[in-house]
Amino acid sequence: MPDDLFTPLRLASGAVLPNRIAKAAMEENLAGPGQLPDRRLFDLYRTWSAGGSGLLITGNVMVHAEALTGPGGVVLDGAAPLEPFAEWARAAKSGGSAAWMQINHPGRQVPSGLPGVVWGPTDRGVDLGRHSGRFGRPTAMTPGQIAATVERFATTARRAAEAGFDGVEVHAAHGYLLSQFLSPLVNTRTDAWGGSPAGRAGLLLEVVRAVRAAVPAGFAVAVKLNSADFQRGGFDTDDAREVIARLAPLGVDLVELSGGSYESPAMTGRPADARTRSREAYFLDLAADLVRTSPLPLMLTGGITRRASAEQVLADGIAVVGLGTALAVTPDLPHRWSARTEAVHALRPVTWSDKALASAASMALVRHQLRRLAHGRSPAPRTRPAVALLAEQLQQRKALRRYRAWLSARHDA
Repeated sequence: MPDDLFTPLRLASGAVLPNRIAKAAMEENLAGPGQLPDRRLFDLYRTWSAGGSGLLITGNVMVHAEALTGPGGVVLDGAAPLEPFAEWARAAKSGGSAAWMQINHPGRQVPSGLPGVVWGPTDRGVDLGRHSGRFGRPTAMTPGQIAATVERFATTARRAAEAGFDGVEVHAAHGYLLSQFLSPLVNTRTDAWGGSPAGRAGLLLEVVRAVRAAVPAGFAVAVKLNSADFQRGGFDTDDAREVIARLAPLGVDLVELSGGSYESPAMTGRPADARTRSREAYFLDLAADLVRTSPLPLMLTGGITRRASAEQVLADGIAVVGLGTALAVTPDLPHRWSARTEAVHALRPVTWSDKALASAASMALVRHQLRRLAHGRSPAPRTRPAVALLAEQLQQRKALRRYRAWLSARHDA
Protein backbone atom coordinates (compact mmCIF):
# COMPACT_ATOMS: atom_id res chain seq x y z
CA MET A 1 0.00 0.00 0.00
CA PRO A 2 1.44 3.41 -0.92
CA ASP A 3 2.68 5.41 2.02
CA ASP A 4 0.88 8.74 1.53
CA LEU A 5 0.40 9.86 5.16
CA PHE A 6 3.41 12.15 4.99
CA THR A 7 2.85 13.49 1.48
CA PRO A 8 1.91 17.20 1.26
CA LEU A 9 -1.53 18.16 -0.06
CA ARG A 10 -2.14 21.28 -2.16
CA LEU A 11 -5.71 22.58 -1.96
CA ALA A 12 -7.70 24.54 -4.52
CA SER A 13 -7.03 27.87 -2.81
CA GLY A 14 -3.30 27.25 -3.06
CA ALA A 15 -2.98 26.41 0.64
CA VAL A 16 -0.65 23.47 1.31
CA LEU A 17 -0.89 20.94 4.14
CA PRO A 18 2.56 19.50 5.04
CA ASN A 19 1.11 16.01 5.46
CA ARG A 20 -2.23 14.18 5.46
CA ILE A 21 -2.67 13.97 9.26
CA ALA A 22 -4.94 16.57 10.87
CA LYS A 23 -5.68 17.28 14.49
CA ALA A 24 -9.48 17.43 14.26
CA ALA A 25 -11.43 19.91 16.35
CA MET A 26 -12.08 18.96 19.96
CA GLU A 27 -14.03 21.35 22.14
CA GLU A 28 -11.47 22.38 24.74
CA ASN A 29 -13.68 24.73 26.82
CA LEU A 30 -10.47 26.49 27.87
CA ALA A 31 -11.30 30.14 27.27
CA GLY A 32 -9.61 32.55 29.62
CA PRO A 33 -10.98 35.89 30.86
CA GLY A 34 -12.99 37.72 28.23
CA GLN A 35 -13.73 34.38 26.46
CA LEU A 36 -10.28 34.67 24.88
CA PRO A 37 -7.53 32.13 24.26
CA ASP A 38 -4.75 32.31 26.84
CA ARG A 39 -1.55 30.52 27.82
CA ARG A 40 -3.28 27.16 28.25
CA LEU A 41 -4.46 27.05 24.63
CA PHE A 42 -1.14 28.43 23.40
CA ASP A 43 0.79 25.68 25.18
CA LEU A 44 -1.67 22.98 24.12
CA TYR A 45 -1.40 23.87 20.44
CA ARG A 46 2.35 24.32 20.62
CA THR A 47 2.52 20.74 21.93
CA TRP A 48 0.37 19.43 19.08
CA SER A 49 2.34 21.32 16.46
CA ALA A 50 5.56 19.82 17.79
CA GLY A 51 3.93 16.39 17.53
CA GLY A 52 3.95 16.34 13.74
CA SER A 53 0.35 16.92 12.61
CA GLY A 54 0.23 18.63 9.23
CA LEU A 55 -2.94 20.52 10.14
CA LEU A 56 -4.33 21.71 13.46
CA ILE A 57 -8.03 22.63 13.54
CA THR A 58 -9.02 24.50 16.68
CA GLY A 59 -11.91 23.57 18.89
CA ASN A 60 -14.96 25.51 17.87
CA VAL A 61 -14.70 29.26 18.14
CA MET A 62 -18.07 30.91 18.60
CA VAL A 63 -19.28 33.58 16.20
CA HIS A 64 -21.97 34.93 18.55
CA ALA A 65 -21.05 36.03 22.07
CA GLU A 66 -24.56 35.27 23.33
CA ALA A 67 -24.69 31.72 21.96
CA LEU A 68 -22.08 29.32 23.32
CA THR A 69 -21.79 25.55 23.44
CA GLY A 70 -20.47 25.92 26.97
CA PRO A 71 -19.34 28.69 29.33
CA GLY A 72 -15.67 28.05 28.55
CA GLY A 73 -16.12 28.73 24.84
CA VAL A 74 -13.79 31.05 22.94
CA VAL A 75 -15.51 33.96 21.16
CA LEU A 76 -14.13 35.83 18.15
CA ASP A 77 -16.48 38.56 17.00
CA GLY A 78 -16.07 42.15 15.88
CA ALA A 79 -15.39 43.36 19.42
CA ALA A 80 -12.78 40.80 20.49
CA PRO A 81 -9.12 41.91 20.76
CA LEU A 82 -7.06 40.24 18.04
CA GLU A 83 -3.67 39.73 19.69
CA PRO A 84 -4.65 36.64 21.77
CA PHE A 85 -5.81 34.97 18.56
CA ALA A 86 -2.60 35.98 16.79
CA GLU A 87 -0.63 34.36 19.63
CA TRP A 88 -2.78 31.23 19.30
CA ALA A 89 -2.06 31.06 15.55
CA ARG A 90 1.68 31.48 16.14
CA ALA A 91 1.68 28.68 18.71
CA ALA A 92 -0.29 26.34 16.44
CA LYS A 93 2.11 26.97 13.54
CA SER A 94 5.31 26.88 15.62
CA GLY A 95 6.19 23.30 14.68
CA GLY A 96 5.37 23.62 10.99
CA SER A 97 1.65 22.75 11.08
CA ALA A 98 -0.99 24.65 9.17
CA ALA A 99 -3.58 26.18 11.53
CA TRP A 100 -7.30 26.47 10.80
CA MET A 101 -9.94 27.93 13.08
CA GLN A 102 -13.21 26.05 13.36
CA ILE A 103 -16.05 28.57 13.52
CA ASN A 104 -19.46 27.67 14.88
CA HIS A 105 -22.87 28.69 16.19
CA PRO A 106 -24.61 26.23 18.55
CA GLY A 107 -28.18 27.07 17.57
CA ARG A 108 -30.41 25.06 19.90
CA GLN A 109 -27.51 23.12 21.48
CA VAL A 110 -26.95 25.69 24.23
CA PRO A 111 -26.80 24.26 27.76
CA SER A 112 -29.68 25.30 29.97
CA GLY A 113 -28.69 27.94 32.49
CA LEU A 114 -26.40 29.81 30.11
CA PRO A 115 -27.33 33.45 29.56
CA GLY A 116 -27.92 34.62 26.03
CA VAL A 117 -30.06 33.17 23.26
CA VAL A 118 -31.15 29.70 22.17
CA TRP A 119 -32.08 29.70 18.49
CA GLY A 120 -32.94 27.08 15.92
CA PRO A 121 -34.62 26.72 12.56
CA THR A 122 -37.78 25.89 14.54
CA ASP A 123 -38.74 25.71 18.21
CA ARG A 124 -38.09 21.97 18.37
CA GLY A 125 -35.68 21.30 21.25
CA VAL A 126 -32.98 18.67 21.68
CA ASP A 127 -34.61 15.36 22.58
CA LEU A 128 -32.52 13.45 25.11
CA GLY A 129 -35.43 11.82 26.90
CA ARG A 130 -35.11 12.40 30.63
CA HIS A 131 -31.94 14.44 30.00
CA SER A 132 -33.61 16.91 27.60
CA GLY A 133 -33.48 19.61 30.27
CA ARG A 134 -29.71 19.82 29.77
CA PHE A 135 -30.38 22.18 26.85
CA GLY A 136 -32.40 25.36 26.58
CA ARG A 137 -35.68 25.60 24.70
CA PRO A 138 -35.10 27.22 21.30
CA THR A 139 -37.06 29.87 19.46
CA ALA A 140 -37.36 29.80 15.68
CA MET A 141 -34.99 32.24 14.02
CA THR A 142 -36.36 35.21 12.13
CA PRO A 143 -35.04 36.13 8.67
CA GLY A 144 -33.24 39.06 10.29
CA GLN A 145 -31.51 36.80 12.80
CA ILE A 146 -30.49 34.46 9.99
CA ALA A 147 -28.96 37.33 8.00
CA ALA A 148 -27.10 38.57 11.10
CA THR A 149 -25.74 35.07 11.70
CA VAL A 150 -24.36 34.87 8.16
CA GLU A 151 -22.57 38.16 8.77
CA ARG A 152 -21.19 36.90 12.10
CA PHE A 153 -19.59 33.90 10.41
CA ALA A 154 -18.01 36.20 7.82
CA THR A 155 -16.69 38.57 10.49
CA THR A 156 -15.10 35.74 12.47
CA ALA A 157 -13.49 34.29 9.35
CA ARG A 158 -12.09 37.67 8.30
CA ARG A 159 -10.62 38.26 11.76
CA ALA A 160 -9.16 34.74 11.87
CA ALA A 161 -7.28 35.57 8.65
CA GLU A 162 -6.12 38.87 10.13
CA ALA A 163 -4.84 37.00 13.21
CA GLY A 164 -2.63 34.77 11.06
CA PHE A 165 -4.62 31.56 10.78
CA ASP A 166 -4.27 29.70 7.48
CA GLY A 167 -7.92 28.82 7.10
CA VAL A 168 -11.30 28.32 8.72
CA GLU A 169 -13.58 25.34 8.99
CA VAL A 170 -17.31 26.09 9.03
CA HIS A 171 -18.95 23.64 11.46
CA ALA A 172 -22.09 22.16 9.88
CA ALA A 173 -22.09 18.83 11.74
CA HIS A 174 -22.87 17.32 15.15
CA GLY A 175 -26.28 18.94 15.48
CA TYR A 176 -25.08 22.57 15.74
CA LEU A 177 -26.94 25.40 14.01
CA LEU A 178 -25.97 24.78 10.38
CA SER A 179 -26.49 21.05 10.89
CA GLN A 180 -29.92 21.81 12.37
CA PHE A 181 -30.91 23.70 9.24
CA LEU A 182 -29.75 20.74 7.10
CA SER A 183 -31.83 18.24 9.10
CA PRO A 184 -35.32 17.41 7.79
CA LEU A 185 -36.24 16.42 11.36
CA VAL A 186 -35.35 19.77 12.92
CA ASN A 187 -35.86 22.14 10.00
CA THR A 188 -39.54 21.97 9.15
CA ARG A 189 -39.71 25.61 8.07
CA THR A 190 -42.00 26.50 5.17
CA ASP A 191 -40.11 29.62 4.05
CA ALA A 192 -37.05 29.87 1.79
CA TRP A 193 -34.80 28.47 4.55
CA GLY A 194 -36.57 25.11 4.79
CA GLY A 195 -38.68 22.62 2.91
CA SER A 196 -36.64 21.20 0.04
CA PRO A 197 -33.05 19.94 0.40
CA ALA A 198 -31.95 23.10 -1.41
CA GLY A 199 -33.83 25.29 1.06
CA ARG A 200 -32.42 23.44 4.06
CA ALA A 201 -28.90 23.83 2.68
CA GLY A 202 -29.45 27.53 2.05
CA LEU A 203 -28.00 28.83 5.32
CA LEU A 204 -24.81 26.80 5.01
CA LEU A 205 -24.33 27.91 1.40
CA GLU A 206 -24.89 31.57 2.29
CA VAL A 207 -22.41 31.30 5.16
CA VAL A 208 -19.78 29.74 2.89
CA ARG A 209 -20.29 32.42 0.22
CA ALA A 210 -19.95 35.18 2.81
CA VAL A 211 -16.88 33.58 4.39
CA ARG A 212 -15.10 33.10 1.07
CA ALA A 213 -15.82 36.72 0.13
CA ALA A 214 -14.44 37.95 3.47
CA VAL A 215 -11.05 36.21 3.38
CA PRO A 216 -8.04 36.66 1.10
CA ALA A 217 -6.98 34.43 -1.77
CA GLY A 218 -4.87 31.53 -0.54
CA PHE A 219 -6.82 31.30 2.71
CA ALA A 220 -8.43 27.86 3.08
CA VAL A 221 -12.17 27.43 3.62
CA ALA A 222 -13.40 24.02 4.76
CA VAL A 223 -16.73 22.63 5.93
CA LYS A 224 -17.38 19.98 8.55
CA LEU A 225 -20.39 17.91 7.53
CA ASN A 226 -22.16 14.86 8.87
CA SER A 227 -21.93 11.82 6.64
CA ALA A 228 -25.21 10.96 8.39
CA ASP A 229 -27.12 11.98 11.53
CA PHE A 230 -27.93 8.35 12.43
CA GLN A 231 -31.57 9.26 13.10
CA ARG A 232 -34.49 7.74 11.24
CA GLY A 233 -35.72 10.28 8.72
CA GLY A 234 -32.79 12.59 9.38
CA PHE A 235 -29.89 13.90 7.28
CA ASP A 236 -28.38 10.91 5.46
CA THR A 237 -25.60 10.04 3.05
CA ASP A 238 -27.61 11.03 -0.02
CA ASP A 239 -28.22 14.44 1.59
CA ALA A 240 -24.50 14.76 2.29
CA ARG A 241 -23.68 13.93 -1.32
CA GLU A 242 -26.02 16.67 -2.55
CA VAL A 243 -24.63 19.26 -0.12
CA ILE A 244 -21.04 18.49 -1.16
CA ALA A 245 -22.03 19.00 -4.81
CA ARG A 246 -23.57 22.38 -3.93
CA LEU A 247 -20.45 23.43 -1.99
CA ALA A 248 -18.06 22.63 -4.83
CA PRO A 249 -18.58 25.82 -6.89
CA LEU A 250 -18.25 28.08 -3.82
CA GLY A 251 -14.49 27.91 -3.30
CA VAL A 252 -14.47 25.21 -0.60
CA ASP A 253 -11.11 23.48 -0.23
CA LEU A 254 -12.01 20.45 1.88
CA VAL A 255 -15.03 18.75 3.45
CA GLU A 256 -14.46 16.97 6.74
CA LEU A 257 -16.87 14.06 7.31
CA SER A 258 -18.05 13.06 10.76
CA GLY A 259 -21.45 12.01 12.06
CA GLY A 260 -24.06 12.15 14.78
CA SER A 261 -25.28 14.74 17.27
CA TYR A 262 -26.13 14.90 20.94
CA GLU A 263 -29.34 13.02 20.13
CA SER A 264 -27.38 10.22 18.43
CA PRO A 265 -23.75 10.64 19.54
CA ALA A 266 -21.97 8.57 16.91
CA MET A 267 -19.00 10.96 17.04
CA THR A 268 -18.13 9.72 20.56
CA GLY A 269 -17.94 6.11 19.44
CA ARG A 270 -21.50 5.10 20.35
CA PRO A 271 -23.17 5.15 16.93
CA ALA A 272 -26.77 4.24 16.31
CA ASP A 273 -25.89 2.55 13.02
CA ALA A 274 -24.57 -1.01 13.24
CA ARG A 275 -22.46 -0.56 10.08
CA THR A 276 -20.03 1.66 11.98
CA ARG A 277 -19.78 -0.21 15.26
CA SER A 278 -17.17 -2.77 14.31
CA ARG A 279 -14.79 -0.33 12.70
CA GLU A 280 -12.08 1.77 14.26
CA ALA A 281 -12.81 4.51 11.68
CA TYR A 282 -16.45 5.03 12.60
CA PHE A 283 -17.63 6.58 9.35
CA LEU A 284 -15.32 4.97 6.77
CA ASP A 285 -18.06 3.01 5.00
CA LEU A 286 -20.10 6.14 4.46
CA ALA A 287 -17.07 8.23 3.50
CA ALA A 288 -15.89 5.63 0.98
CA ASP A 289 -19.34 5.82 -0.58
CA LEU A 290 -19.26 9.62 -0.74
CA VAL A 291 -15.71 9.88 -2.09
CA ARG A 292 -16.71 8.10 -5.31
CA THR A 293 -18.81 11.08 -6.39
CA SER A 294 -17.29 13.95 -4.41
CA PRO A 295 -15.91 16.84 -6.47
CA LEU A 296 -14.02 18.03 -3.35
CA PRO A 297 -11.25 16.43 -1.29
CA LEU A 298 -12.57 14.77 1.85
CA MET A 299 -11.23 14.41 5.38
CA LEU A 300 -12.47 11.65 7.68
CA THR A 301 -12.57 11.93 11.48
CA GLY A 302 -13.85 9.48 14.07
CA GLY A 303 -12.09 6.78 16.09
CA ILE A 304 -8.81 6.45 14.18
CA THR A 305 -5.94 5.46 16.48
CA ARG A 306 -3.62 3.16 14.47
CA ARG A 307 -1.43 3.86 11.45
CA ALA A 308 -2.91 0.90 9.57
CA SER A 309 -6.38 2.38 9.95
CA ALA A 310 -5.16 5.78 8.76
CA GLU A 311 -3.55 4.19 5.72
CA GLN A 312 -6.79 2.35 4.95
CA VAL A 313 -8.64 5.69 5.01
CA LEU A 314 -6.24 7.09 2.42
CA ALA A 315 -6.43 3.89 0.36
CA ASP A 316 -10.20 4.37 0.15
CA GLY A 317 -9.67 7.74 -1.51
CA ILE A 318 -9.94 10.09 1.47
CA ALA A 319 -7.41 12.93 1.26
CA VAL A 320 -6.86 13.75 4.95
CA VAL A 321 -7.05 11.65 8.13
CA GLY A 322 -8.48 13.42 11.16
CA LEU A 323 -7.37 12.45 14.66
CA GLY A 324 -9.16 13.61 17.80
CA THR A 325 -9.08 11.52 20.97
CA ALA A 326 -5.89 9.79 19.84
CA LEU A 327 -4.04 13.12 19.98
CA ALA A 328 -5.52 13.96 23.38
CA VAL A 329 -3.80 10.84 24.72
CA THR A 330 -0.71 10.78 22.47
CA PRO A 331 -0.05 14.31 21.13
CA ASP A 332 3.05 13.20 19.19
CA LEU A 333 1.30 10.30 17.44
CA PRO A 334 2.17 11.54 13.89
CA HIS A 335 5.88 11.50 14.79
CA ARG A 336 5.44 8.02 16.24
CA TRP A 337 3.81 6.84 13.03
CA SER A 338 6.66 8.29 10.98
CA ALA A 339 9.02 6.22 13.17
CA ARG A 340 6.81 3.13 12.72
CA THR A 341 5.66 3.05 16.34
CA GLU A 342 2.18 3.33 17.80
CA ALA A 343 0.42 4.82 20.80
CA VAL A 344 0.80 2.78 23.97
CA HIS A 345 -2.23 4.10 25.89
CA ALA A 346 -5.94 4.54 25.24
CA LEU A 347 -8.71 6.14 27.25
CA ARG A 348 -10.66 3.99 29.64
CA PRO A 349 -13.83 2.93 27.76
CA VAL A 350 -17.20 4.27 28.89
CA THR A 351 -19.62 1.35 29.11
CA TRP A 352 -22.56 3.07 30.80
CA SER A 353 -25.95 2.04 29.44
CA ASP A 354 -27.34 5.59 29.54
CA LYS A 355 -26.38 6.88 26.09
CA ALA A 356 -26.60 10.59 26.92
CA LEU A 357 -24.57 10.29 30.12
CA ALA A 358 -22.04 8.02 28.44
CA SER A 359 -21.55 10.57 25.66
CA ALA A 360 -21.07 13.36 28.21
CA ALA A 361 -18.57 11.25 30.14
CA SER A 362 -16.66 10.37 26.97
CA MET A 363 -16.27 14.04 26.08
CA ALA A 364 -15.33 14.87 29.68
CA LEU A 365 -12.58 12.23 29.58
CA VAL A 366 -11.11 13.83 26.47
CA ARG A 367 -11.27 17.34 27.91
CA HIS A 368 -9.62 16.08 31.10
CA GLN A 369 -6.61 15.08 28.98
CA LEU A 370 -6.63 18.43 27.19
CA ARG A 371 -6.54 20.32 30.48
CA ARG A 372 -3.59 18.23 31.62
CA LEU A 373 -1.69 18.86 28.38
CA ALA A 374 -2.51 22.57 28.58
CA HIS A 375 -0.86 22.70 32.02
CA GLY A 376 2.26 20.87 30.84
CA ARG A 377 1.28 17.53 32.40
CA SER A 378 1.13 14.10 30.82
CA PRO A 379 -2.25 12.62 29.87
CA ALA A 380 -3.91 10.32 32.40
CA PRO A 381 -5.77 7.89 30.14
CA ARG A 382 -6.87 5.58 32.97
CA THR A 383 -8.92 8.31 34.65
CA ARG A 384 -12.36 6.99 35.54
CA PRO A 385 -15.26 8.45 33.56
CA ALA A 386 -17.15 9.49 36.71
CA VAL A 387 -14.09 11.37 38.00
CA ALA A 388 -13.66 13.19 34.70
CA LEU A 389 -17.35 14.08 34.57
CA LEU A 390 -17.29 15.49 38.10
CA ALA A 391 -14.16 17.52 37.35
CA GLU A 392 -15.84 18.81 34.22
CA GLN A 393 -18.90 19.97 36.17
CA LEU A 394 -16.73 21.86 38.64
CA GLN A 395 -14.83 23.53 35.80
CA GLN A 396 -18.09 24.48 34.11
CA ARG A 397 -19.47 26.14 37.22
CA LYS A 398 -16.42 28.37 37.53
CA ALA A 399 -16.51 29.19 33.82
CA LEU A 400 -20.23 29.97 33.99
CA ARG A 401 -19.74 32.56 36.74
CA ARG A 402 -17.02 34.23 34.70
CA TYR A 403 -19.05 34.13 31.48
CA ARG A 404 -22.13 35.63 33.16
CA ALA A 405 -20.08 38.53 34.52
CA TRP A 406 -18.37 39.12 31.18
CA LEU A 407 -21.60 39.08 29.19
CA SER A 408 -23.30 41.39 31.70
CA ALA A 409 -20.42 43.87 31.49
CA ARG A 410 -20.63 43.76 27.69
CA HIS A 411 -24.32 44.57 27.79
CA ASP A 412 -23.69 47.46 30.21
CA ALA A 413 -21.00 48.83 27.93
